[in-house]
This record gives sequence, C-alpha cells and structure tokens, in this order.
Amino acid sequence: MENNRNFFITIALSILILTLWQVFYMGPKSEAQREQTRIEEQQRQAQTATQQGNTANTGSGDTPQLQQSADTIPGQVPGSDNVAAGSLSRDAALGQSKRIAIETPALRGSINLTGARLDDLFLNNYHETVDDKSPNIELLAPSALRQGYFVELGFAGNDTTGAVPGPSTVWAVEGNDKLTPSTPVTLSFTNEKNITFKRTISVDDAYLFTFEDSIINEAGVPVSLASYGRVTRFNQPEHASATYVLHEGLIGVMGEDGLQEIKYSKIEDNKDMPFKDVSGGWLGITDKYWAATLIPPQAEKYTARFSHFTNDRPRYQADFLSEPITVAAGETQKLTNHVFAGAKVVSDIKKYEEKLSIKNFELLIDWGWFYFITKPMFYLIDWIYKFSGNFGVAILVVTVILKGLFFPLANKSYASMARMKMMQPAMLEIREKYADDKVKQQQEMMQLYKREKINPLAGCWPVLVQIPVFFALYKVLYVTIEMRHAPFFGWIHDLAAPDPTSLFNLFGLLPYDVPQFLMVGVWPLIMGITMFLQMRMNPTPPDPTQAMIFTWMPIIFTFMLAAFPAGLVIYWAWNNTLSITQQAIIMKRQGAKIELFDNLKAIFKKKPKPAK
Repeated sequence: MENNRNFFITIALSILILTLWQVFYMGPKSEAQREQTRIEEQQRQAQTATQQGNTANTGSGDTPQLQQSADTIPGQVPGSDNVAAGSLSRDAALGQSKRIAIETPALRGSINLTGARLDDLFLNNYHETVDDKSPNIELLAPSALRQGYFVELGFAGNDTTGAVPGPSTVWAVEGNDKLTPSTPVTLSFTNEKNITFKRTISVDDAYLFTFEDSIINEAGVPVSLASYGRVTRFNQPEHASATYVLHEGLIGVMGEDGLQEIKYSKIEDNKDMPFKDVSGGWLGITDKYWAATLIPPQAEKYTARFSHFTNDRPRYQADFLSEPITVAAGETQKLTNHVFAGAKVVSDIKKYEEKLSIKNFELLIDWGWFYFITKPMFYLIDWIYKFSGNFGVAILVVTVILKGLFFPLANKSYASMARMKMMQPAMLEIREKYADDKVKQQQEMMQLYKREKINPLAGCWPVLVQIPVFFALYKVLYVTIEMRHAPFFGWIHDLAAPDPTSLFNLFGLLPYDVPQFLMVGVWPLIMGITMFLQMRMNPTPPDPTQAMIFTWMPIIFTFMLAAFPAGLVIYWAWNNTLSITQQAIIMKRQGAKIELFDNLKAIFKKKPKPAK
C-alpha cells in the first residue's frame, strides 16, 4: 500500500504544519494573560501619571528641535498633557481646548487648536462588533485619556525664529470652522518676531489629510527652520492580534532602508531607532485594520525615528524632522505634508500610493511572506465579490477556479492513484516473492511503477498544493479589512471570525456557554465530515498506526480548524467536496474501485462475536 503510506505521510506533515501554525502563528495569548497584562499596564500608567509634576507649558515636549539631531530629541510630554491617564472623561478632555469639527463620509471628530493636533477621530463605516448599533471604531484620542493617540505637525526653530508652532501653540481660525471634503480650514499663528504661519488643512472623502503650511517672514532677517511630524500613542491596543500572523506597532518605509516593522516590545527594549538621510517613504503606527501615518514630501530628505519614552507617561512615537529651510526676509515658503488616518482599505491605499507617488505605501497592509499568492487571491476574491455581493460566495467561486487551474495536476495524481490500486495484487505478489530480499523487492517495485507509469507520490500533490492556498486564504481573511464583519448566510455574520456555534451546547439550544476549546460549530463539523468521506475514498491501510491516523485525522482537524476563521473552514469543506467528486469521476474512468461505500458499510457492520 505504497500510495497510502505516501498519502498518510503527507497528511501527517500537513498536521504538523497546521499545528505549528496554530501554536506559533494563530494562537493569541490566553484571555487571562491579556487581562493580567492590561491590569499591569493600567497600574503602571496610573503610577507614572500621578508622579507627573506641575511642569510649565513650555511647548518643547518630545518634539524635534532644530539645533539638535533627531536621535537626541528629548522625550518629555508637553505640559498640557500632564493629566493623570483616565482621570477625565472623553468629553471633559475634549473640552479642555478649542476645536474645529471634522465631518466627512468616512470620519468624524475634531482638530485640537492647541498644537493643531488630530486627536479626536472616529471611523463612521466601522463598528466594534457586527452589530451596526455598536459604537464606531475610535482611532485617535486626546492625550489626557488612557488611550491617548494623536498626530501632530509642527516646526523646529531657534533663537532667530522665535516661537514656532509646536505642541502648545494655540492656532487662530480664519474663516470656515468645520473641516469637510469640500471646505478646508485655515489656521494662523504670528510669533513675537513677526513671522506668520498659515496652515490650510484639507481632507478627502476617505482618510487622507493634507497640511499646507506657508511661512511668511516679516522679521527683517533670514530665518532657518525645519518641519516635524509625530504620531504618538500612550498605550498598546487592548485586543492585540496573534503576534506572528501580522504586524502591529511602529511601521514605515524609510527610503533605501526599506520596510521597517518594529513591534512594541522591540522598541521598548531599544528605546530609540533613528533613520538618517531618508528620502521618500512614510512612517507611523499600525493596528490590524487601522493606521495613522505621516507622509513627508517624497523628494526631500528627512530624519526619521521610532521611540519609546519612559519618563512621565510611557508612550510610543514615530516622528520625522525635515532638512532645514531658509526663508529670506520678506519672502514666503510653502511646505506640504500628508497624514493618513483611517482604515487600511486596499483600494484607498493603492490610490494614495499612485496619486502621491508614495514609496511602497501598499506595505502598510501586511500581505506576509507569500504576498505573491496572497495579493492575487485577494484581488480575485474582491473582483468576484463585486458581482456576487457576498464574500463567502466569492470564496466558493474562487475554490472552483483554483480547482480548475490545478485540474491537470489533480487529474494526473488521481489517475496514478487509481492505477496503483489496480496494481495492488501485483504489488502484493512482489512483496511476498521477495519478502527476504528488500533490495530486490524495491527494484521490482520501481520496475512495476515504471512499466505501468505509476507515480508513488501522486497522492501527495493534491494535499501539498492545498497547503499554500490555505495559508494565503487565511492571510486574506485575517488581515484585509474588506473581510472584517463580512457575512455569509445564516448564522455566519463574520467570515473573518470562527463559527460562533458549538456542538456542546447543541448550537445554542442549551442555555449555557462552553469553553473556547469546545467551540466546534456547524461548519467545522461539515468540514470534518467531508474530510472523513474523502479519506474513506481509499482502502483502510493494513498498518495499525496508519489506520489510527486514518480514523482520527478528521476529528483532529475538526477541533483544530474550529478556531480558524469561518471563511477558511467553509473553503476547506467546499474544497473537500469538490475533491471527492473529482476523485470519484477519475477513479470511475480508470476502472478503479471506489472504496467509499464499502468502507462506510464496514464501519457500521457488526463484528462477529468471538467463539467461546
């Protein structure tokens, strides 16, 4: 039964790969660990926050200074932020300063006129749960809150320039006081040296903000200054994703240095990571589905940095400092920076990359090492979705397409397996004839394979081909926001989440919750049944170990895949169904016996009682 041996070896390897994937890639920390970490973080932040002094609002903060290199930027939080985390409600924090409202189809919130900060932003099209009545996703929040998270653009000056716009600068509004896609807002600030800064902020109908700054020098002497930008976050996301599945933390493309993905734990150890003489790219902080990033002028040089500050309140920061510019007396200089703050929608990211010529902005979405499979699969599913209106249906159609693409390989494999079954008597005869001469036995077997054009590894290929497709589809379901809260039919309201039902409370009929490891829903059971039927298409191996694997494999996979996204389980069940049909047709054409019905009968057939 050489074909069965190879088949089971392949299945065993598949189990090993999937188990490692479950443990090291997919398995997030237990709920108890998360809760303990959250409590410790709250205690640490509360302790450090209460130790803050009544520092004067100097405005220096942890922002770049022109006379300093970017890798020696001090890390003190601006005085206006010295509020114990969690001591204020969101409304109270927003009420501490004057603001201008943001209203777009995709966003709502406000801009803090102190520092011209983006620190109040909600995503209109996304909710915390599948219930449309649940709260909208909060992306940015004032620094006075425990979940403080903001984006700020300002200037680094010197004694010649006088005070320049920074964290504590209170901007004045000129004209319109509400930011919409059709109505930009203009802010202004004039310092004691008679240098005027005018800032026009505009936003599109998605997630791109444009900051156009004009520096009007009426000081009577030339001045030199640089612009800076920073994304600052005071805490990690409460519901972090599986560590190895995708990246969450500080991220950027730093010119020739390329993509930089720095996790929170790594920057906590390193404290400071500078990138000098950068040209092109972007930087910021990303979550699984959302991000806040700075996009400096792509043709100009700047110095970038990732940091973790531990003085006062611990916080994470991605910032840049541009090359200094000189503004002659009586002249006006203009600078333009962009900020992306929102959901990582693939089409939007691609549009911004092309429109602004942003270097590798598409890498904001973590396609993974197998991006050459993952990206095409996403685009194919997304294209079919536009016709079907259901991502689950799109996955089913893509499975059929993949089956068609791999049909020649599968056809050849199944045909070879069918011929091998027909050769079982000849193979058995060779084993018996050369039972005492293993070398001769192997030689005769190889001659038989060659004469009958049989590939003993044929049974491996259908499974091996499925593994990279499985991983790619898992990545698509896990990282793309388009799949988040995407419904299928019936009880599946989120293809990116596990099947919410469980056999162990009769799929919700019994009034109690079951432990997470017993959440084996309808679709995992369907998948297990299809896998069981597919394996019973072949004869039960005579070897006891192989027979045990043969029996327990569907059960192991049922429990293992129950924790995977429902869309992936639906794909696997549908793929198994197509494989059963395909294998049955090919075996019938080859004249090989289909073992399925005999194997099923054997399961329910009563064994004779042993004679007394």
